[in-house]
Amino acid sequence: MFVVVLHYGDPALTQGIVSELESRHAIVHVLDNAAPLPYEGKGMLRRLPENVFWAGGFAVALDWAREDGATHLWFCNNDIRFVSEPPHVARLIARMRRLAGKLGRPPGVYAPAVSRNPYHPQMVRRENVAFSRVCCVDGIAPVVALECVEDVGGLDAADNPQGYGVDVWLSLRAHQAGWPVVVDHGMILRHEYHTTARSVPGFMPEAAWNEDRYLRSRLGPDWRESLKTWQHWQDEASW
Repeated sequence: MFVVVLHYGDPALTQGIVSELESRHAIVHVLDNAAPLPYEGKGMLRRLPENVFWAGGFAVALDWAREDGATHLWFCNNDIRFVSEPPHVARLIARMRRLAGKLGRPPGVYAPAVSRNPYHPQMVRRENVAFSRVCCVDGIAPVVALECVEDVGGLDAADNPQGYGVDVWLSLRAHQAGWPVVVDHGMILRHEYHTTARSVPGFMPEAAWNEDRYLRSRLGPDWRESLKTWQHWQDEASW
């Protein structure tokens, strides 16, 4: 498992999640997205010469994981925190192996549940449910199998640098290709939405415009209505 935290904004946010993830089980890699406040804390650091935004950072992280010979990438925003107990990386790997046995195939895209999510109801933790098979996930902390990304044609984000909607399109393609797309209700995060995005003037409107253009070109003009359907498609299960 190749773990990457994307750094932009407050270095203390990045240090916080790196500290939560680091253990004797895990090396955490920090991708500094040319942040005005560079990251200088714990973790293996790679600093980019320019800001390539979320989707560009995801693409760089995928290449970094491939260079390392990894089979999976865990790509984490820096504004997440864990509700579930550590060690997080070891627990996640164990749960993914268990899911592979339960589903008959390893997940192509996997995501921890969150305590709340104003955009993706399928991501919110459900009591007495082990995991949900869904059509798409929120990209705050996805785990992707590199084989799955290759199988569905790559990240496909060259025309959407900010990256809003890339997570939906990637996980939807994985689902359509027969890869399990899973939300794990036993791994739980708290997320402060748009902590970094709001700190960049003009970012949010531009990102929203690009998301609409991006998903219209792939899913049609009614993509928002389709997304509502996909967000409510779930196959809940216990172990």
